[in-house]
Amino acid sequence: MLKSKTLLIIGFVWPEPKSSAAGSRMMQLIELFLADGYEITFGCTAQNLEFSEDLSILGITSLSIELNSSTFDDFVKELNPNVVLFDRFMVEEQFGWRVSESCPDALKILDTEDLHCLRSARQLAVKENRAFTLDDLFCDVAKREIASILRCDLSLMVSEFEMELLQNQFKVSKELLYLLPLFAEKLTEVSAYNERNDFVFIGNFLHEPNWDCVKYLSEVIWPMLHLKLPDAKMLIYGAYPTQKVLQLHKPKQNFYIMGRAENAFDVVRKTKVVLAPIRFGAGIKGKLIEAMQCGTPSVTSSIGAEAMHGNLEWNGFVKDDSTEFVEAAVLLYQEEKLWNKYQENGFEILEKRYKKSLFEDDFIMEINSLLENLKQHRNNNFIGSILQHHFTSSTKYMSKWIEEKNKK
Repeated sequence: MLKSKTLLIIGFVWPEPKSSAAGSRMMQLIELFLADGYEITFGCTAQNLEFSEDLSILGITSLSIELNSSTFDDFVKELNPNVVLFDRFMVEEQFGWRVSESCPDALKILDTEDLHCLRSARQLAVKENRAFTLDDLFCDVAKREIASILRCDLSLMVSEFEMELLQNQFKVSKELLYLLPLFAEKLTEVSAYNERNDFVFIGNFLHEPNWDCVKYLSEVIWPMLHLKLPDAKMLIYGAYPTQKVLQLHKPKQNFYIMGRAENAFDVVRKTKVVLAPIRFGAGIKGKLIEAMQCGTPSVTSSIGAEAMHGNLEWNGFVKDDSTEFVEAAVLLYQEEKLWNKYQENGFEILEKRYKKSLFEDDFIMEINSLLENLKQHRNNNFIGSILQHHFTSSTKYMSKWIEEKNKK
């Protein structure tokens, strides 16, 4: 058994669990490690914003860290963590080589959040008004992201679809990938059909797929839906709305930009249907998990529902055609018996696919096994060692050059 358990998390941003699924994901990872007795330090280069979680309440040490600075090397050597968790591949690019040099025996974990190359390739296809193809995946973002995955000892994935994509298209060994979705359970109290009204979308506007989704709702979906259900409202909630988002506020058409929700659950469990016509993205969608938790059926796209329900029936409708999407939304809004059926579908998905107890023990066992067999694990990933060697050589001296330049 390990004598000490120390975890360093290097965050892309400070966690905001009430603003984004990514923030909730990070807090869930923190809770897993805390439950196993780890002392945790959370470092981040980003600004600590108004809605960031106060990690000190959990006994976690928080600190700001600098890019391209040897002060990080001194810090991480002194901390000497057993495990280092990188929050997204961009963070591993900046700090992975420094961790490898200063703490070569630390287990390096990458939390992918979602597969960025998949999301960006799909976004480009939507921008160019064409269908996405697998050829779109082979881009510069993919080269960076896959290299980061190979350099790490383990990458946490939220989607079986993305795990299979990495193995089949990019030939990444399954030994480097670990499925760990968001955890979620049904709320203890959910409102009945006749206690609810209106449609809702909720999502952080710093996330580009959310902005695109709201724009699509405003320009395509809602004009058709409003004609069919003129008394219903479309409520748009999300943190960090920009001016272009606020300009979509049109009360005369019952389309409302509501701003940030203090409590997403309170909002979603009062509405009748969640609408999420997501046109590009990756991973699993926190907004659709929240809908299931609140007992709120949804209408979404195939990308929205991707990898979320396995062989189970969706808690609503999955439609990519705009006309079919609107027809499904009207049907779900008006038919109580159907609505109740899909509410139960959502509860079943949560129980069989997102319950924390399905994953927590196996995850800690995986971490302990890797710590005890790290040398052999790395020998089995020789390509990763090669990438680490060359990446360190190139990045190290570029970073040192920037550091020296910043001193002038």
